Amino acid sequence: MEDPNKQRLIPLEPVQKEILVVNSRFIADLEMVGSVEEARAHLARVRERHPAASHNVPAFVIGHGNSIITHCSDDGEPSGTAGRPALAVLQGSGLGNVSVVVTRYFGGTKLGTGGLVRAYGDAVREVLKEVKLATLLPTTTLMFVTPYRLYDQAVRLMEAHQGQILETEFLEDVTITVCFKDEEVEAFTSQLSNLSAGQVQPVVIEQNPATVFPLI
Repeated sequence: MEDPNKQRLIPLEPVQKEILVVNSRFIADLEMVGSVEEARAHLARVRERHPAASHNVPAFVIGHGNSIITHCSDDGEPSGTAGRPALAVLQGSGLGNVSVVVTRYFGGTKLGTGGLVRAYGDAVREVLKEVKLATLLPTTTLMFVTPYRLYDQAVRLMEAHQGQILETEFLEDVTITVCFKDEEVEAFTSQLSNLSAGQVQPVVIEQNPATVFPLI
């Protein structure tokens, strides 16, 4: 059974990295994807950017833990020399919801099967070194109305519980929309009630089982 407390790591933003192996260029393009369709769209975009490339080798991992979908292709390279080593490195990274496409521009010298396996694996290893990590966490979005006299204290309280303020509206009172990790909601709500002597009561407006949180 999958550990619910284990972090579901994903790449925060797209990354590209190029390596040169015996005059062949290998360009690894990595993105966060949430579905097989998004991974296919990623491959299509890379192919559009590199129409003259010899090969565009895709590999992806969708999901985390015991519930994942994986895929790879050699895209015309000898069987087992490109997609499989790229996918093996990707799986070893611990990331989920990730797609990588390794574009090769042939440099005129054949690398052999062993050389190809190393080159495609190394291209993925190098791009993974550049990845900024994020994690998927269940979150709850709250909205509450506070008088101006409590606004600064409410902001400090949200910061203390790692809340992400989504919207603030300054009218007769201040209306705040804020997103919290689920584990912080109960403590924040209790402390806000104490701060306001029970006058400020947040309302749940959304719950998301998979919100992206950057890892600092």
